[in-house]
Amino acid sequence: MQHPSTYRNRRVVVLGLARSGVSVAKVFHALGAETIASDVKPPEQCPEAAELTALGISVLCGGHPEGLVTPDTALVVKNPGIPYSSPPVREALELGIEIVTEVEVAWWLTDAPIIGITGSNGKTTTTTLIGRLLEAAGRKAIVAGNIGRPLTDAAREAGADSWLVAELSSFQLKGTSAFRPRISVLTNVAETHLDYHGGMDDYTASKAKLFANQTEEDIAVVNWDDPECRRLAEGIRARIVPFAIRQRLEEGVFVDPPYPPSPEDDGASRTIVRRTGGVSTAIIAVDELGIPGRHNAANAAAAAAAALAAGVPAEALAAPLRAFRGVEHRLEFVREKAGIRFYNSSKDTNPTATTMAIRSVKGPVVLLAGGLD
Repeated sequence: MQHPSTYRNRRVVVLGLARSGVSVAKVFHALGAETIASDVKPPEQCPEAAELTALGISVLCGGHPEGLVTPDTALVVKNPGIPYSSPPVREALELGIEIVTEVEVAWWLTDAPIIGITGSNGKTTTTTLIGRLLEAAGRKAIVAGNIGRPLTDAAREAGADSWLVAELSSFQLKGTSAFRPRISVLTNVAETHLDYHGGMDDYTASKAKLFANQTEEDIAVVNWDDPECRRLAEGIRARIVPFAIRQRLEEGVFVDPPYPPSPEDDGASRTIVRRTGGVSTAIIAVDELGIPGRHNAANAAAAAAAALAAGVPAEALAAPLRAFRGVEHRLEFVREKAGIRFYNSSKDTNPTATTMAIRSVKGPVVLLAGGLD
């Protein structure tokens, strides 16, 4: 797509009235586009409609009507969760109309450098932690994206002296074309969301869009323990900064000594280390991290690598890493009663995440789990 300002007096269709849809509809309306917003929810379940209607935006609730996407439509901005099989999306594809997600719009709206984080697991923890590390070092950081706050809202707020720290799902990245983060972070790749993507090829191709427009001036933080992450990083132009918990690295951020392949704890004392130019610097002992589990050691290593790439000194990392207690619903400690420790890990949306959570707690485990499959 072009800069949003170029759509003045042109028809822009926004599909989905979640927070990101509302935000992006306001952007195009303010810039003079003929903005039409549509949602499948009935009017009584679209409280956002009144606000948009009051601004003069055309809002259609209760379904996407036929003829919503017309030959003179200049752009379709869809909610990431709307599948490409949805009728108005198919119509746009057949007419050759560009379809993007809010991430692409946000990219055009800001001069702030972006740290983009994606992966099958650990995105939210890593994203939140990067924001904390930057803030603790006195940097301005705005955390947004898939984590909750619309990226377009954050993009309009962020100044050139801010860092925009964006959690990005495969759904969001699939709808990008020019999006270019200054620093990209790929935490891991596992089978998930295949009902949406139809297979791993489309899923991994969507993840790889994180790197697609980076140049030699940019940095890609990549999980070097994950073969699929290494494969996706092949041939990219950005400078690669690897992180690992199962191997020592000549350059990058890693856990020393490495974790063994087996899930059992061998009782060794471990440290997160940065190595660059042949010099190793200890960042923090793994036992001092405020969040348990080897997967969180990997999240912490990824966040540290990103913060270092953004110019945070190594000595400024230990205190916020020690203080961070995680985010809601992700191995979140609730309370201890009668000697039983209760954790809420309801955001574990695939077996890999659940397995990592179970292996992170000590003692016998009673697991209450549910879901679709």
